[in-house]
Amino acid sequence: MPEIRSIGIIGAGQMGNGIAHVSALAGLPVAMVDISRPALDKALATIARNMERQIGRKLITPEQRDEALERITTSTDLASFGTTDFVIEAATEKEEVKREVFKALCPHLKPEAMLASNTSSISITRLAAVTDRPERFIGMHFMNPVPVMKLVEVIRGIATDEPTYRAVEALARKLGKMTATAQDFPAFIVNRILVPMINEAVYALYEGVGDIRSIDTAMKLGANHPMGPLELADFIGLDTCLSVMQVLYDGLSDSKYRPCPLLVKYVEAGWLGRKTGKGFYDYSQDPPAPTR
Repeated sequence: MPEIRSIGIIGAGQMGNGIAHVSALAGLPVAMVDISRPALDKALATIARNMERQIGRKLITPEQRDEALERITTSTDLASFGTTDFVIEAATEKEEVKREVFKALCPHLKPEAMLASNTSSISITRLAAVTDRPERFIGMHFMNPVPVMKLVEVIRGIATDEPTYRAVEALARKLGKMTATAQDFPAFIVNRILVPMINEAVYALYEGVGDIRSIDTAMKLGANHPMGPLELADFIGLDTCLSVMQVLYDGLSDSKYRPCPLLVKYVEAGWLGRKTGKGFYDYSQDPPAPTR
């Protein structure tokens, strides 16, 4: 089984900086690449801030934080992955973007390097097919926020070999995560179940079954969910929720996965949730106010 001694991450957004955070704390050198230097600087600031919170909760020491931050290097050049053992793509949840990323990446990798996508829904087999190493390609879907959530979904493509699978299982354990192995079907396990529930909550709002607060309160108090489905949608990002529903609808051709028209309208409006300051709730107010 190959041992993963260094990590590369493509994308400095919410997921990318979270993966960098846990990898560096686990003692692994991390190279993080993004097309935007400001995004990389913001990611480093976010990681430092989140580690401060962990210090406050006595989960790590200041020394562990300092050592972890020193393990993270950033660049806008894919060539910085030249000696990296394992590269995780955490770019936007659009298949065409991911495919172009992998095409550009592969010429910079050493022959034995392994690849993963952090996709929450897109076919691992299709993504692997654009690379020069489909047998060393796998899905490694971290949950958000990465430093807090314990689960990693591991998804084998049709070509993924056993040593790659075992190496990624071992890596997840090193990062302090538990794994659930999913087959390469649309949206895998978590989002196959979770996002249609969110979509159904949007339908309940769209059809006037309840207002935003009532729907969220009903699921928090009636099903003991820590967040209501519309609040959760804002946390995930409405564009991501819509992308997952479109993957399910296209991949399974079942009308029960049809994205709610109201979800589509919110995304068209640019109301994507917390990351844009407005989704089903308006986050410019405290507490956030429903937008409908």
